[in-house]
This record gives sequence, C-alpha cells and structure tokens, in this order.
Amino acid sequence: MQEYTYATDKELNQSLLKDVLGMPKWWLGAVSFLALVWLMGLGAYGWELNQGIGVLGVNRPVYWGFLITNFVFWIGISHAGIMVSAILRLTQAEWRRPVTRAAEVLTLFSLLAALSNIMFHVGRPWRLYWVAPYDFERGVWPNIRSPFVWDPSAVGTYLIGSSLFVFIALIPDLAALRDRSTGLPRKFYAMASLGFRGTQSQWKLQAVAGILLSALVLPVFVSVHSIVSWDFAVSIGVEGWHSTIFAPYFIIGAIHSGVSAVAMVMALMVWLWKWDKYITPDHFDAIGRLLIIVATTWFFFFALEWIFALYTLEGPELSLREWQVFRLPMGPLFLTFMITAYFIPVPAWLFKAVRRSPKWMFWTTILVNIGMWLERFLIIVPGLQRRQPFEFEWGSYAPSIVEILLVASTFAFVGMGILIFAKIFPLIPLFDMKEGTRLRDTIRVGRRVVPASIRE
Repeated sequence: MQEYTYATDKELNQSLLKDVLGMPKWWLGAVSFLALVWLMGLGAYGWELNQGIGVLGVNRPVYWGFLITNFVFWIGISHAGIMVSAILRLTQAEWRRPVTRAAEVLTLFSLLAALSNIMFHVGRPWRLYWVAPYDFERGVWPNIRSPFVWDPSAVGTYLIGSSLFVFIALIPDLAALRDRSTGLPRKFYAMASLGFRGTQSQWKLQAVAGILLSALVLPVFVSVHSIVSWDFAVSIGVEGWHSTIFAPYFIIGAIHSGVSAVAMVMALMVWLWKWDKYITPDHFDAIGRLLIIVATTWFFFFALEWIFALYTLEGPELSLREWQVFRLPMGPLFLTFMITAYFIPVPAWLFKAVRRSPKWMFWTTILVNIGMWLERFLIIVPGLQRRQPFEFEWGSYAPSIVEILLVASTFAFVGMGILIFAKIFPLIPLFDMKEGTRLRDTIRVGRRVVPASIRE
C-alpha cells in the first residue's frame, strides 16, 4: 500500500488554487482549439436552420441518426457525476474525494451537450416551447405519450439537480477564493459564496445538504436513462427495440461509459495540472476495480438483451440480428463495438499494473467510450433501416458533414466547458481534501486502518 505525504491546509490552498488565480501555459491554446471546433459546429447548425433538416443524412425510415445516437451517449456520460459523487459519498468511499467535482462538472456539461442534440435534431427549434403547457386558455397541451415530452422533462430535472449538486459543494471553495482574490473576481466570489464564513452551523448545513442531495438525486439518476430507453422500447414496428430489459440495460451501460469518462478525466488532471500528489495510482486502482464490476454487469445485461431477442425465434428479429453481426456495413461496427467496449479494456484492467497506470487507464477508457457510442448507433439505426410492418420502407443511412460537425462540436463543448470551469473554480474540492487530511489516521484510500485504541 502506498504511503502518502499529506499537505497542510496552506499547501492545499496554494496548490489547488494556483491555476485558478493564475493561468497554465497550455490553457489558452487548448480552449482556443476547442472553441474553434465548437464554432464550426455552430456554423453547421446555422446552415441547417437556413436550409432545413434535409442537409442531414436522416431520411425515411431512418429518422434518427448520429444526433440521437449522440444524445443517448451524452446522457450516459452524465451518469458519471451521480455514480462517483452521490453513490460513493453515501457509501463513504474515501478515494472519491479528489475526483468528485470533476465528475459532477462532467455531468453538467454532458447534459447541456445532450440537450443541444435535441435542438439540432428538430426541424423547428423555435417551437420548443410547445413541449410545456404554457397557455391554458388556448388549450394547447403537449402529447404526454411522446418521448419528445419525456426527455426534456427528465433531463431538465436532472440538470437542475446536478447544478445544485455542483453549487452546494462549491460554496466553501468560493469563500476561499473570495479571501484570496482582489477586484472584480473578489466581488464575484463574495456574491457566489453566499456569506460563507466556516462557522460550525454552516459546515453542518453543508454536510447535511450534500447527503440530502445525494439521496434525492438518485431516483432522478435511475429515471433519466430509463426514460431514454423507453423512447425506443415503446415504439411500434421497429425490430430490436422491444426488450423489456432496456431500462436497466441502458442504466448500467450509462454507468459503464460515465465512470470510464471519469477515469479519463482523472488521467488528464494528472497530466495537465500535475496533480499526481492528489490523484495517485491507488485512485486509478480503485476506479479500475469499480469499472471491472460495472463492465461485467453491463455485459450480462447485454447478453440478456440478445437472449430475449433470439428466444422468440421471430423471423424479422433473427434477420435483424444476423444483419447486425454478419453483414456489411454493420458487422465490422459490431465487432469494433464488442472489442473496444469489453474485450480489450476489462481483461486489461484485471492486471494491477494497468489499473494503476494513468496512461493505460486513459487509453482503455477511451476505447470504452468509442465502443459505447457505437453501441447506441447499433441500437438505433439498424432497426429503423429494416422496419418490418412496412417492408417497402427499408432504407439506408449515411451521416452528412453537417451531422459530423455537430457531433464533433458537442465533444469540443464539453472539453471547453470543463477547462473554463477549472479556470474559474477549483476542479479538486478544497474542503473535501482537507476533511480527508483530518481523517488520514483512520482512513486510507482502499484500506480502512483501525486506530490502536480501538484495537486494544
């Protein structure tokens, strides 16, 4: 077990606030590049608004393509914050401390990216207000049977809860920044810290609020991806979408991709901000062990979904599955999905040297999210291409350059958002790390140490 050199409160403040009060050399170049990609996506969206959704690759019967695939993917990534922060907080997992805020911020920007894909997909985004029953006199009511109503409601609730989660945990750190900044930044931090002075009653409220939000957001965590799965499961006439296991299957798949994204962000935090003193090989080892369990559970549900599909021996379903696995162009995509989502990363994580290496964890988790993006694509597009009730509706799908730019812009937006957040607020929570130093004599990452007085 690695021994740690714990920093004092003063050293923690200096180290973790250094890049907030200053500017890393690489930061401006990275943000500029990501902003350029994001602006290219906005330009593509402007072209789509001007020309209509005909510039996309979607057509009849494949009316959902890259954009809805990307929507489901980012909803999955958004489960990272709740899994790593809320659940591990409630279970008192000590290794969560340096990564909770990064996971929560990843959740926040992933949800915004997911909502943007809904905007990209619809033909008349200026009528989105029709989703809400805003005018009782006209009797304009949304169709509550439509997934287009379910998704904004669920994702909007999740976004509000996640924003509260991030803000509540930020308050003590905002107070620390208030006391160390001057001028306009000091006024901003003073206003945002809500008068936090570190009194006993304030710390008690802070702890209670964190626990309550962790518990309250868990039902939303379960419901959001369940509702996204029902977008497909309740559709009529699309083979491959009728499995009753879709809700838990989508949830565990979201956790698989989300926790993998957190591990990837952890590696970037070690490389870019040089925080290897706080995010150690033991933290990578802990999240690697968690990923083995999550990935194997996901693979079990994936196998069940296929068993349920094949057990009925229905001709259209068997034909679809054969096409997904053995025919072009879906066959190579399916093989790539299986290798990258499970058969490369999980056997690699079984080796301690891989789990404890930021480099190997970064690349294996990148593979996981490539595979999980392909999984969403293989769920959505093949079934739509071969709609069985109307056999004349068989069609094809190829993404347009506009769709590719829009998808790329969401990745750039999430990366840019995290970097800008890290420049304004500390990405590692100060108060959480300081609490960890108070408990260092009794709790260690990955091992609980019982004091001598208790042993006697």
